[in-house]
Amino acid sequence: MASDLPGAGEQVLLAGLGNPGPRYAGNRHNVGFMVVDELASRIGGKFKAHKSGAEVLEGRLGGRKVVLAKPRSYMNLSGGPLAGTARFFKIDASGLVVVHDELDVDYGSVRLKLGGGDNGHNGLRSITKSFGTKDYFRVRFGVGRPPGRMDAADYVLKDFSTTERRELALNVDRGADAVEELLAQGLTAAQNAFHSS
Repeated sequence: MASDLPGAGEQVLLAGLGNPGPRYAGNRHNVGFMVVDELASRIGGKFKAHKSGAEVLEGRLGGRKVVLAKPRSYMNLSGGPLAGTARFFKIDASGLVVVHDELDVDYGSVRLKLGGGDNGHNGLRSITKSFGTKDYFRVRFGVGRPPGRMDAADYVLKDFSTTERRELALNVDRGADAVEELLAQGLTAAQNAFHSS
Protein backbone atom coordinates (compact mmCIF):
# COMPACT_ATOMS: atom_id res chain seq x y z
CA MET A 1 0.00 0.00 0.00
CA ALA A 2 1.17 3.54 -0.77
CA SER A 3 1.31 4.72 2.87
CA ASP A 4 3.78 1.89 3.60
CA LEU A 5 6.33 3.57 1.31
CA PRO A 6 7.84 6.94 2.31
CA GLY A 7 6.74 9.66 -0.09
CA ALA A 8 4.57 7.19 -2.04
CA GLY A 9 7.03 7.05 -4.91
CA GLU A 10 8.05 10.72 -4.93
CA GLN A 11 11.21 12.32 -3.52
CA VAL A 12 12.07 11.48 0.11
CA LEU A 13 13.73 13.62 2.81
CA LEU A 14 16.14 11.46 4.83
CA ALA A 15 17.10 13.29 8.00
CA GLY A 16 19.82 12.20 10.41
CA LEU A 17 19.69 13.71 13.89
CA GLY A 18 22.66 14.87 15.94
CA ASN A 19 24.44 17.90 17.35
CA PRO A 20 26.86 19.90 15.18
CA GLY A 21 30.59 20.18 15.76
CA PRO A 22 33.50 17.91 16.69
CA ARG A 23 32.69 17.94 20.41
CA TYR A 24 29.55 15.84 19.79
CA ALA A 25 30.68 13.80 16.78
CA GLY A 26 31.14 10.47 18.61
CA ASN A 27 28.13 10.82 20.95
CA ARG A 28 25.34 8.25 21.05
CA HIS A 29 22.97 11.15 20.30
CA ASN A 30 24.77 11.64 16.96
CA VAL A 31 24.21 8.19 15.53
CA GLY A 32 21.58 9.62 13.15
CA PHE A 33 24.34 11.73 11.57
CA MET A 34 26.57 8.65 11.37
CA VAL A 35 23.96 6.63 9.47
CA VAL A 36 23.21 9.49 7.05
CA ASP A 37 26.97 9.98 6.49
CA GLU A 38 27.17 6.29 5.53
CA LEU A 39 24.27 6.79 3.09
CA ALA A 40 26.07 9.82 1.63
CA SER A 41 29.16 7.67 1.04
CA ARG A 42 26.97 5.11 -0.76
CA ILE A 43 25.63 7.88 -3.01
CA GLY A 44 29.19 9.11 -3.52
CA GLY A 45 28.42 12.74 -2.75
CA LYS A 46 29.30 15.49 -0.28
CA PHE A 47 26.98 17.50 1.95
CA LYS A 48 26.64 21.21 1.18
CA ALA A 49 25.31 23.99 3.39
CA HIS A 50 21.73 24.90 2.44
CA LYS A 51 19.84 28.13 3.20
CA SER A 52 17.33 26.09 5.23
CA GLY A 53 19.92 25.64 7.98
CA ALA A 54 20.80 22.04 7.15
CA GLU A 55 23.62 20.25 5.35
CA VAL A 56 22.02 18.72 2.25
CA LEU A 57 22.90 16.13 -0.39
CA GLU A 58 20.66 15.04 -3.28
CA GLY A 59 20.97 11.60 -4.85
CA ARG A 60 19.37 8.20 -5.35
CA LEU A 61 19.02 5.35 -2.86
CA GLY A 62 16.92 2.21 -3.02
CA GLY A 63 15.81 3.27 -6.50
CA ARG A 64 14.36 6.53 -5.14
CA LYS A 65 15.22 10.23 -5.39
CA VAL A 66 16.35 11.35 -1.94
CA VAL A 67 17.50 14.47 -0.15
CA LEU A 68 19.83 13.64 2.76
CA ALA A 69 19.80 16.30 5.47
CA LYS A 70 21.67 17.01 8.71
CA PRO A 71 20.38 20.04 10.67
CA ARG A 72 23.11 22.54 11.57
CA SER A 73 21.14 23.49 14.69
CA TYR A 74 21.34 21.71 18.02
CA MET A 75 19.24 18.57 18.41
CA ASN A 76 16.34 20.23 20.25
CA LEU A 77 15.89 22.70 17.35
CA SER A 78 16.07 20.11 14.52
CA GLY A 79 12.52 20.75 13.34
CA GLY A 80 13.04 24.25 11.91
CA PRO A 81 15.89 23.42 9.50
CA LEU A 82 14.19 20.17 8.42
CA ALA A 83 10.82 21.85 7.83
CA GLY A 84 12.63 24.52 5.78
CA THR A 85 14.43 21.84 3.75
CA ALA A 86 11.14 19.98 3.19
CA ARG A 87 9.43 23.18 1.96
CA PHE A 88 12.29 23.97 -0.40
CA PHE A 89 12.21 20.51 -1.98
CA LYS A 90 8.37 20.30 -1.84
CA ILE A 91 8.36 17.19 0.37
CA ASP A 92 5.58 16.74 2.92
CA ALA A 93 5.67 14.75 6.18
CA SER A 94 4.67 11.51 4.39
CA GLY A 95 8.04 11.64 2.63
CA LEU A 96 10.08 12.32 5.79
CA VAL A 97 12.33 9.59 7.24
CA VAL A 98 14.14 10.47 10.49
CA VAL A 99 17.12 8.42 11.70
CA HIS A 100 17.71 8.83 15.45
CA ASP A 101 19.13 7.25 18.59
CA GLU A 102 16.66 5.26 20.72
CA LEU A 103 17.11 4.43 24.43
CA ASP A 104 14.35 1.81 24.45
CA VAL A 105 16.04 -0.35 21.80
CA ASP A 106 19.07 -2.51 22.64
CA TYR A 107 22.42 -1.40 21.25
CA GLY A 108 22.99 -2.86 17.80
CA SER A 109 19.30 -3.29 17.01
CA VAL A 110 17.41 -1.21 14.45
CA ARG A 111 13.64 -0.68 14.63
CA LEU A 112 11.41 1.10 12.11
CA LYS A 113 8.00 2.65 12.59
CA LEU A 114 5.58 5.25 11.29
CA GLY A 115 4.30 7.85 13.75
CA GLY A 116 4.20 7.62 17.53
CA GLY A 117 5.31 9.83 20.39
CA ASP A 118 8.71 11.41 20.97
CA ASN A 119 9.54 9.31 24.08
CA GLY A 120 11.42 12.26 25.58
CA HIS A 121 13.58 12.72 22.46
CA ASN A 122 13.96 16.48 21.97
CA GLY A 123 14.85 16.15 18.28
CA LEU A 124 11.64 14.26 17.54
CA ARG A 125 9.61 16.69 19.65
CA SER A 126 10.97 19.61 17.61
CA ILE A 127 10.26 17.85 14.29
CA THR A 128 6.69 16.94 15.31
CA LYS A 129 6.05 20.56 16.30
CA SER A 130 7.57 22.02 13.11
CA PHE A 131 5.77 19.60 10.75
CA GLY A 132 2.51 19.69 12.74
CA THR A 133 2.20 15.89 12.70
CA LYS A 134 3.64 12.76 14.33
CA ASP A 135 3.05 10.79 11.15
CA TYR A 136 6.50 10.47 9.67
CA PHE A 137 8.81 7.46 9.35
CA ARG A 138 11.42 6.77 12.02
CA VAL A 139 14.48 4.54 11.82
CA ARG A 140 15.38 3.98 15.47
CA PHE A 141 19.01 3.05 16.16
CA GLY A 142 19.27 1.34 19.54
CA VAL A 143 21.71 2.83 22.05
CA GLY A 144 20.29 0.99 25.07
CA ARG A 145 19.53 2.31 28.53
CA PRO A 146 22.07 4.17 30.72
CA PRO A 147 23.80 2.08 33.39
CA GLY A 148 22.85 2.46 37.06
CA ARG A 149 21.50 5.87 37.97
CA MET A 150 23.06 7.78 35.08
CA ASP A 151 20.74 10.43 33.66
CA ALA A 152 19.50 9.61 30.15
CA ALA A 153 20.41 13.12 28.91
CA ASP A 154 24.02 12.65 30.11
CA TYR A 155 24.18 9.14 28.65
CA VAL A 156 23.23 10.13 25.09
CA LEU A 157 25.78 12.98 25.16
CA LYS A 158 28.61 10.55 25.91
CA ASP A 159 30.62 8.73 23.24
CA PHE A 160 29.98 5.07 22.58
CA SER A 161 31.96 2.81 24.93
CA THR A 162 35.11 1.00 23.78
CA THR A 163 33.13 -2.25 23.54
CA GLU A 164 30.32 -0.58 21.57
CA ARG A 165 32.80 1.09 19.20
CA ARG A 166 34.09 -2.32 18.09
CA GLU A 167 30.68 -2.99 16.51
CA LEU A 168 29.76 0.61 15.66
CA ALA A 169 30.76 0.65 11.97
CA LEU A 170 28.91 -2.62 11.42
CA ASN A 171 25.80 -1.31 13.21
CA VAL A 172 25.84 2.01 11.34
CA ASP A 173 26.07 0.00 8.11
CA ARG A 174 23.05 -2.00 9.24
CA GLY A 175 21.12 1.19 10.00
CA ALA A 176 21.87 2.43 6.48
CA ASP A 177 20.73 -0.93 5.06
CA ALA A 178 17.44 -0.54 6.96
CA VAL A 179 16.88 2.90 5.42
CA GLU A 180 17.51 1.52 1.92
CA GLU A 181 15.12 -1.38 2.55
CA LEU A 182 12.44 1.06 3.75
CA LEU A 183 12.86 3.18 0.60
CA ALA A 184 12.84 0.24 -1.78
CA GLN A 185 10.33 -2.17 -0.22
CA GLY A 186 8.26 -0.17 2.29
CA LEU A 187 7.78 -0.29 6.05
CA THR A 188 6.35 -3.79 6.49
CA ALA A 189 9.12 -5.45 4.46
CA ALA A 190 11.82 -3.44 6.30
CA GLN A 191 10.30 -4.36 9.69
CA ASN A 192 10.20 -8.02 8.70
CA ALA A 193 13.85 -7.90 7.63
CA PHE A 194 15.27 -5.97 10.58
CA HIS A 195 13.04 -6.66 13.59
CA SER A 196 13.75 -10.38 13.62
CA SER A 197 17.30 -9.85 14.86
